[in-house]
Amino acid sequence: MYDTLIRQAQVVNVLNSFTGDVALLNGKIAAIGENLMVDAREIIDADGLTLLPGLIDPHVHLNEPGRADWEGIESGTRALAAGGVTTFFDMPLNSSPPVTSVAAFKAKQALIAQKSLINGYLWGGLVPGNLDELEALHAAGVIGFKAFMSNSGIDEFPAVDDLTLWRSMQIIAELGSVLAVHAESETITAALTREARALGATSAVDWLETRPIIAELEAVQRALILADEADCRLYVVHISSADCANLVHSSLMAGQRVIGETCPHYLTFSSVDLMQHGALLKCAPPLRDPEEVESMWLALQQGWLQTIGSDHSPCPPEMKQTDDFFDAWGGISGGQSTLSVLLTEGHFERGMPLSTIVAMTSARVAGYFNLPNKGRIQLGADADLVLVDLAARYTLTKKMLFDRHKQNPYAGRKLRGKVIRTIVGGRTVYKEGKFSDG
Repeated sequence: MYDTLIRQAQVVNVLNSFTGDVALLNGKIAAIGENLMVDAREIIDADGLTLLPGLIDPHVHLNEPGRADWEGIESGTRALAAGGVTTFFDMPLNSSPPVTSVAAFKAKQALIAQKSLINGYLWGGLVPGNLDELEALHAAGVIGFKAFMSNSGIDEFPAVDDLTLWRSMQIIAELGSVLAVHAESETITAALTREARALGATSAVDWLETRPIIAELEAVQRALILADEADCRLYVVHISSADCANLVHSSLMAGQRVIGETCPHYLTFSSVDLMQHGALLKCAPPLRDPEEVESMWLALQQGWLQTIGSDHSPCPPEMKQTDDFFDAWGGISGGQSTLSVLLTEGHFERGMPLSTIVAMTSARVAGYFNLPNKGRIQLGADADLVLVDLAARYTLTKKMLFDRHKQNPYAGRKLRGKVIRTIVGGRTVYKEGKFSDG
């Protein structure tokens, strides 16, 4: 007898789609077919619903231990599960201490095991002075390493210099791991910021002018050169411009082991929206001009970008409430809304195939980070799944949000495609607004 039988779902993978049944046993996909004549302890009628591989969000900040008042593992993973995410990769910098040592890794890993509603992996931190920790962190089980090429905003997680970056890439290549980089030029952004502050700059417009696209483009180019020389796999996070996307894609096509990530907010909001909503939409790299938003969609359609990460980066509300835009925390809290935003803006508005959304939100992430049993609905794969009602239209309200401070900038927007049920390891963890924590 199977644990669960999902009947008559529209199943979507990267390479194939079909209407049929999926049976789950012991956390795995155990049978697939049309009108399976089998017994199951639970039968889910999925007629009219779409079954996708659960999202793998490679870029979140859950901040615990040490900054659980920003976002905790329990509240953060509830929000992710409600958005169809079944696996997350947590960034190393916002917890205290940051995950730059094995001791910090093990402490955070224990909290995830205790509190997370979904599968959780940890990035290891790369900072000046911790090169000797990389091998041990890799052996402990980090999914990869993360470095900042500009100021992270966290004193305990300083930016790396080029020599540290290059040497770390040599080590990471030897380990067979991957390096993620926040690619903005510290030289350019810091100098522009000093000049602006000397003139008394405090506004959002002033701040935007200190983080031009050239600062991102220069850092991406530098990271690509160093990674290519070291033969290190590279993951360029939160790309905000089509020129940067093209640069990464060109390197990939030339044989370099690199992929690029963007975020839903770069595909939805622009600098015009930043003027309207203020620090709620402050992030780095910043939102770009409206024309750049459409260029980013074109980059996706052309295959220049490979993955989507939410960069869910919450903070207490008071850290966004300041008259000096330079002092406001830079981070957007959108982890719960990734799938619905991509369905609304990508599938329904621009005709993006569901298979492409599956590729960007799960399959490619699983492939690049060596998670062979995730990101696909196939026999033997992990039963990490999300059921979606594509016909549903709804307005996202704060009452629907489950992250700690509910500062999601999509609140109030009309969306299409609603997550009905999220299944992790064969067990329903979220169903129509309610959670199962057992």
